[in-house]
This record gives sequence, C-alpha cells and structure tokens, in this order.
Amino acid sequence: MTQTVKLIATAAMGLESVVANEVKALGYTEVQVENGKVIFEADISAIPRCNLWLRTADRLKVVIGQFYAKTFDDLFEATKALEWDQYIPENGKFPVIGKSHKSTLFSVSDCQAIVKKAIVEKLKNKYSIADRIPETDGLYRVEVAILKDLVTLTIDATGAGLHKRGYRTGQGEAPLKETLAAALVQLTNWKPDYPLVDLFCGSGTILIEAALIGQNIAPGFNRSFASEEWPLIQRKIWDKAFEEAEDLANYDQVLDITGTDIDHKMIQIAQNNATEAGLADLIDWKQMQAKDFNPKRANGYLISNPPYGERIGDQEEVRHTYQQVGEVMRSNPSWSSYVLTSDEKFEAMYGKKATKKRKLFNGFIKVDYYQYFGKRM
Repeated sequence: MTQTVKLIATAAMGLESVVANEVKALGYTEVQVENGKVIFEADISAIPRCNLWLRTADRLKVVIGQFYAKTFDDLFEATKALEWDQYIPENGKFPVIGKSHKSTLFSVSDCQAIVKKAIVEKLKNKYSIADRIPETDGLYRVEVAILKDLVTLTIDATGAGLHKRGYRTGQGEAPLKETLAAALVQLTNWKPDYPLVDLFCGSGTILIEAALIGQNIAPGFNRSFASEEWPLIQRKIWDKAFEEAEDLANYDQVLDITGTDIDHKMIQIAQNNATEAGLADLIDWKQMQAKDFNPKRANGYLISNPPYGERIGDQEEVRHTYQQVGEVMRSNPSWSSYVLTSDEKFEAMYGKKATKKRKLFNGFIKVDYYQYFGKRM
C-alpha cells in the first residue's frame, strides 16, 4: 500500500497563496497553486497534520486518479482501473458527488452514477462480494470533478469543513467563516506581543482565531475528521499528529486582545464562543461604540469586519461609522488598521487611501481588505 499521497487543499478565491504558505510551513515544499486549490504530494501522515493545522483551507482531499474522458465508457473503465481498495474498505460508505465544467460529459448526475457503479464493480471484485456492498463503516465521500474533459477523482479526508472548529455556540446575522477570519489575521504583520482589537467583534471569530494563532494552537485540535476512521491511516499516525499539536502549543504566551461591539448580546455570544474554544481568560470583551476606542498601548492592530450596509443596518449609518473609525485611528498613528468591507466608498468615508488593498470573497460577496500600516513608536 502506497504511503505517498497526492493531496488537494481547497481554498476560497483569493486565499490560495495563504493556504499554500500554510502547507509549506508544515514542511511540504512541492506545492502547486491553482484557482481554488493547492496541490501537493506528501507522506500519508500529512492527512492528519494538514487537517489539524490548516487554518485557512476549506477541506483536504486525496487524489485517487486523473484522466481524460469524453465518453461514459471512458469514464467507467478509467475509474474502475484505479486502486479504490487501497482507500475504501469492504464495508466503506462512499457517496459520490460531482461537478462538470466545459466538458463533453456535462450531465453531473450521470457521471456520479457511472463513477459509483465503477467503484462498486472494483470493490466487489477485490473483496469477492457477490451481493451489494454494505456501506456501513466510515465515510469516503468521492468527488468526480471534470474540467475540459480532464477527470479528477478524489476522496474527502476532512468531513465537516475545516471552518467547523467546534467552538461556535452562537453567531450574529452575518457570521464570518473561521477560515476567512484566520486569513485576515495572517494577512497582517500582527505578532502575539502586540495589542490587537476588533471594534465590531460580533461573535468574536476574528479574535478567537487570532488567539489560536497567538498561542500556536492547532485549529482542528478539538474536533474529529472523516479520515480518522480510515484503515489507510494507522491510529498511531493520528496519535502522533495530535501529540505534535499539543507539544507545539504555547499556552504561556501572554496576549493583549480586546473585542468590542455596540450590541451587548453579541458580546455575550463572543464570550461564550471564546469559553468553548478554551480561551476565556485570553480575550477582553467590552460593549462599546467604535468611536470611544482609546488604546492604552502604542503599536497595536485593528482587524475588523464591520457591517457593510448591504447586509446589516442602514448604509448611511454604516458609512458614518467608517468615518468615526478613521478619525479614531488617525488619532493613534502607531496603530495599523485592517478592515474588510464590500463598500467601494470605504476609503472616502475612512478619510484616507489604503496603503494596500486585497480582493477577497466573504461567502459570495466580493469584498476588499483595506490595509493601513501604522508608524511604529
């Protein structure tokens, strides 16, 4: 059985380079970046390690095979020829999902059915099964993805998406995905010894992710993954990955992190989420208007995802808030500001052109990440 696998870490548009840097930081250097994904080859131990450590990827997939197919016969025969029994055991459950773009085989449902049939035939032959495959143990979600007639067959090694950290007990009307929140932190120059604030903390996601980063806590440490049940990966490999995560965590790192919000209900939700994440004593939460922010230390960082106007609240009121934040931050020139919003007039309202701007997506909403670098004191 092969101990080297080809993996795909999927990524939201605009975050591919961030995910690639995380993969490289784990020691996997042969990395290929494409739209929405990062591709690399690694030892089998990379499956638990990447699931545990990737903060900004959506999920991890194992590539079973790639080939070109223009007919259903081609798809069936090439799929059947792959070594599915190396991954899926005799009683394995393997639902098939699919997508097709600019390809001859455009019927996704037909492609799913054919791939399913081909895998069934392969496994029945390998395991000498006369009747139906039971599909009772484990989860091996297969995806058939066809792009310009190139078929890529993968098995999802994650299960629930990597943004499902397990700490979110409550949320507001427009929650920020944990993976995007982690990316917003990683796209700054913030280090754990600098103060950090979110003036529109909502359910606290940005600051909780920052605290996890600050203490080097693996984001997947308190959850499970589909591939934990795979016979392909011995339990001792998973145990070693969890032990590594525990050893690398720096629980003694002191953090100066503060979250504020005008809504006292959101402050309570944020506190509850931080407690669930095991970070109750690391983040200060305050009900406060953004305009009243008055930092006690220099050289700090503001990272915020304020209301956009199109989703929450009135646009005029939101833009007035942007103006207030700009005034506050100009009064604290040593502080750096990072603000995510879809409002194209943000810079005008903030009162200053951003030093740098990065295009991202918050769900299906096109947003910009405005970056203002402070002058260190």
